[in-house]
Amino acid sequence: MEERNILKKCSISCFADEIAPDLETQLALLEELGIGWVEFRSADGKNVADYTIEEAEVLRRRLDRSGIRVSALGSPVGKIGILEDFAPHLEKLKTLTGLAKTLGTSCIRVFSFYLPDTKASGDAANMRPEDYREEVLRRTQAMVDVAAAEGVVLLHENEKGIYGDTAERCLDLMRNFYGEHYKCTFDFANFVQCGQDTLDAYEMLRPYISYVHVKDARRDTGTVTPAGEGDGQVADILRRLDGQGYEGVLSLEPHLADFSGLKNLEREAQSRGRTDGAEAFRLAYRALTGLLRQQSV
Repeated sequence: MEERNILKKCSISCFADEIAPDLETQLALLEELGIGWVEFRSADGKNVADYTIEEAEVLRRRLDRSGIRVSALGSPVGKIGILEDFAPHLEKLKTLTGLAKTLGTSCIRVFSFYLPDTKASGDAANMRPEDYREEVLRRTQAMVDVAAAEGVVLLHENEKGIYGDTAERCLDLMRNFYGEHYKCTFDFANFVQCGQDTLDAYEMLRPYISYVHVKDARRDTGTVTPAGEGDGQVADILRRLDGQGYEGVLSLEPHLADFSGLKNLEREAQSRGRTDGAEAFRLAYRALTGLLRQQSV
């Protein structure tokens, strides 16, 4: 029987800024591994949200020369507190829509706002995410309106500590906003770190999954691992995705080594204990491709 990858129609993308801060080092390793896509988050010390259109045009030319296409912008939109001023954040999204078009993608990663830190405040009244639901929905509607006006797609990621960190609340968002301009990104490790069973999450969100972040984690410690070495049930869910005919992106987000900008990505970011970003990235890539080979027929 002819061998095929179970997800042969998918594209492997990645957060290349975990390789190294500078773009040239990122591009060199992508060429070595044969990766042709990037979920662009930062390079040369600058987050994508801080780029100008002119800088994005220069970046696009550099990526084009290396044969790299942009699968999505790894933006920080929605990664602010639900009590913080939203207006300037919405303006940032408007800017990012122009950057996305310049970089040749219609997809922008977004979040659904950090809830108040009840551990720090000691306020038991702040412990219920539903208390903030209406404000989350109001802000998300405003974001979707921008996306619809600009012809882009918002990809909601289930980040720890935001409203949509559990499958149930992700489902709430999808039931309210899923459509041409708002879709679901499935992140294995983030669900594990929230105590969410990933198979339950997959079955709940299956009709809405349009993008996948590949990293795994251990339930007991929350430690991020290469795909297949944690409790994310990655192999099983990849098989199920294949069965449902998934043809989207598998975006590698290793989180195995410390890298520039890590502290800006997590509320309580802890050192990974290693700084060899390129080798950690190779390890994560081998783990993913190894899983895919194992499931070939």
